[in-house]
Amino acid sequence: MDKQTFCSSQAASNVSRYAAAVYKKGELHLTPLHGILQLRPSFTYLDKADAKHREREAANEGGDSSQDEAEDDVKQITVRFSRPETEQARQRRVQSYEFLQKRQAEEHWVHLHYYGLKDSRSEHERQYLFSQGHGFAENTELIKSPSEYLMMLMPPSIEEENDKPMAPSNVLSMAQLRTLPLADQIKILMKNVKVMPFANLMSLLGSGTDSTAVLRCIQQVAMLVQGNWVVKSDVLYPKDTSSPHSGVPAEVLCRGRDFVMWKFTQDRWVVRKEVAAVTKLCPEDVKDFLEHMSVARINKGWEFMLPYDEDFVKKHPDIVQRQHMLWMGIQAKLEKVYNLLKEHLTPKKQEAQSARPLLVSGEQRVSMAKAKVKQNYGQLEQDFQKQKAEMKSNDTSAKMDVSNIRIKEEPVSDEEPMDTSAYKGMNNGIVNGLHAEEDSTDSLNGHLPGGCIDRVAQELKAFVLSTFKKQFVLTLSELKRLFNLHLASLPPGHTLFSGISDKMLQDMVLDTGCKQILVPFPPQTAASPDELKVYALWEAGDTYDQHRQVLLEIFSKNYRVRRNVIQNQLSQECGEDLNKQEVDRVLKDCCVSYGGMWYLKGTVQS
Repeated sequence: MDKQTFCSSQAASNVSRYAAAVYKKGELHLTPLHGILQLRPSFTYLDKADAKHREREAANEGGDSSQDEAEDDVKQITVRFSRPETEQARQRRVQSYEFLQKRQAEEHWVHLHYYGLKDSRSEHERQYLFSQGHGFAENTELIKSPSEYLMMLMPPSIEEENDKPMAPSNVLSMAQLRTLPLADQIKILMKNVKVMPFANLMSLLGSGTDSTAVLRCIQQVAMLVQGNWVVKSDVLYPKDTSSPHSGVPAEVLCRGRDFVMWKFTQDRWVVRKEVAAVTKLCPEDVKDFLEHMSVARINKGWEFMLPYDEDFVKKHPDIVQRQHMLWMGIQAKLEKVYNLLKEHLTPKKQEAQSARPLLVSGEQRVSMAKAKVKQNYGQLEQDFQKQKAEMKSNDTSAKMDVSNIRIKEEPVSDEEPMDTSAYKGMNNGIVNGLHAEEDSTDSLNGHLPGGCIDRVAQELKAFVLSTFKKQFVLTLSELKRLFNLHLASLPPGHTLFSGISDKMLQDMVLDTGCKQILVPFPPQTAASPDELKVYALWEAGDTYDQHRQVLLEIFSKNYRVRRNVIQNQLSQECGEDLNKQEVDRVLKDCCVSYGGMWYLKGTVQS
């Protein structure tokens, strides 16, 4: 490369506020600037080299063709006349990168002479940076107040404000936001956040904002749902727009989203299938509605994302009453559009008028179900004893009649929740084939003959042995889950369907040579009692029994351990240096790795 090319680019769009300053003998000399250019190296020669390389490759490919080919066949030529160029097409062509490059290449070179820093010509030109006047009387512009002088140096620029690029629609600058009118601030915030308590909105608007003005503006762009403000549908879906998923017009989308909002005024939970069945919209649109204001809960549905704002409801009863009237009008429109039955809406209206909607968690539902079982326990116990007496009096009932047992299988949806209402008809504490109470030893159909009990014990022992030889370490919760899967794979009438209690299962685990590992779980663990019981196969009959026993002893003192600690302990106890493959084999049998630490299987808490 024998030369280097520099290309100039404009460093600033407006240079009227810039000046070159020179300080000399206690005086500051300022010279206004009319343009600032920045020289940068140009690498156009690389583009030319690439073009030549492509030409050579094309020529080589063309030369590989056979020389024996006949002359080119005569081909028909179709003549096409180009359309006249429109004004829009011409503007796009003029603004294209290719056209600008062509214009730049056609620009004529201007030959210049370069003078060094210490050249006499450079010194002469540098003298123009100093003011030639010696008195301030002539410089009338400098006889001004400090504020006026600063205004002259830094005038407010209107062009730059107009030239600033627009920020993305999903990005908010709080500094720019607070320069807008209050109504626009609230609209932009609600459009981006979707759901917000009134207290959070006031904190975003800054101190000194009048709450009465905010309440007046918020009602124009949002609706009150469970004491919180949810942005209106017509703000998110303006007129003459459509769905990005299905192309449905904005009016239909607004009706569907209003239905979802109205459902949340009646209850904290909404089922997605119910919304899709009523609105007849595609699943993607319905999912967008729900994600705006709720959170999906596994096996329950969609729950409103914010808690009920009781403080706002108590402080502003007039706003709540006005919003209630608006919702009554929206409900009347929805009844006409979607043909909603009034008898189904009546109980929902009564619930909506209550001060605060009922909020029941999963644990509360389970405790309510257990309370109902305890209330009915006396009657259920009498019925059970009566059935037991009848079976004893019948001589032909020695063998189980399993032909009448039917297992009802229902499809489980990945999307929608199942009903978690309280258990009814639970008579002996059996869940999924296992007794919930550890001390319960009664079977599903009363007592069993001795031969049948032996067969049950043999089948259960075979299952426990085969499971622990594959897994080595299991919690009681995981063992029960595997046992339920095993039951589901058995044919109807199998002896294991007689009912296996937790106590029977744990006794069988200990009888097969397994031991319970007392893992020191952390105090703040959220594990269930069944997850705290960890069992391990003590002797599998292979060469790694001693290594596994050492590993289990380590975890009886530590909840989680690093790999180097395990490897050092194995080397000390076993008296030999284990290679990486052997250590990996032992760890794979009993442990799992998470975050650089090793845990026994089933003890890692999510």
